[in-house]
Amino acid sequence: MKARTQDRPQLLRYAKNPVLEPIAEHSWEDKAVFNPAAIDVDGKTLLLYRAMSQDDTSVFGYAESKNGFRISRRLKEPVYIPRAPFEQKNAPGNSGCEDPRLTRFDDTYYMLYTAVDAASPPRVALSMIATDDFLAERFDRFSYPVLISPPGIDDKDACLFPEKIGGKYVILHRIQPSIDINFLDDLAFDGTARYLMHRPFIFPRRGMWDSRKIGINTAPLRTTAGWLILYHGVSEYDGHYRVGAILLDLEHPERIIGRSRHPLFSPETDYERIGVVPNVVFPCGAVIRGKQLITYYGGADRVIGVASISLPKVLKSLLRDGS
Repeated sequence: MKARTQDRPQLLRYAKNPVLEPIAEHSWEDKAVFNPAAIDVDGKTLLLYRAMSQDDTSVFGYAESKNGFRISRRLKEPVYIPRAPFEQKNAPGNSGCEDPRLTRFDDTYYMLYTAVDAASPPRVALSMIATDDFLAERFDRFSYPVLISPPGIDDKDACLFPEKIGGKYVILHRIQPSIDINFLDDLAFDGTARYLMHRPFIFPRRGMWDSRKIGINTAPLRTTAGWLILYHGVSEYDGHYRVGAILLDLEHPERIIGRSRHPLFSPETDYERIGVVPNVVFPCGAVIRGKQLITYYGGADRVIGVASISLPKVLKSLLRDGS
């Protein structure tokens, strides 16, 4: 039976969006703030967001929300800046650190992000920090980043699962136009010889809202039904960035249990349709609070908004839609 239009779940925008905008007096974030990672700690949401200066250099800023929606605190200086040669501006264009995804794994926060030098294809970088240091805001203790995707290949949109599965670490990443999965014995990358492999398992769908290319948005969240991940799809018919969800098997994440037949979220408001890159909604973080899924997203690559949805409702729709 086909789902009726009114039964299709939709992410609902926070009424006071956008919650973060560029600040003209801060040169490091005077052009755009967008694509935030999110983690929930003792009922408070912590955000690491991408900030861009007028010369198109990206760094990460930090903000907090006590209730999951309204921003209650925002630091005046960036907490993570380009340090390695592979994220310096070696040519005109975008450079720096982009689109972080955070995963807490035991007593460590792992951050996977996109490293860009403007002269080469973007690559996946990994940095980590002790949980205690992160929560105490000792951000200078983030480890020196290492590249974990191979040279010469456009690879980004990466995340780490928050636990081992079958004794392996699991990473998702995107080599156009699909989503790849890698099972790893360890995370001991040295940036010289060992890299993520191209093993695609989720693909664009012809004639649908995600027909041109896809990539993950949020790090996996464990639910009773499976691993829940928000992902973006770009359509062949209008090129807009929309958001859907994927549900993966808890024990075998290479198995797709459910996938959104229709998008959960599309660019509709002025702050999502007009900006640095028009017609984009792009989350990098989500948290579960009770029976609610809350996600934090970039609108038109310029501002940050918040949207939420009933967790039971979205899981029900994914199980109904199937793989």
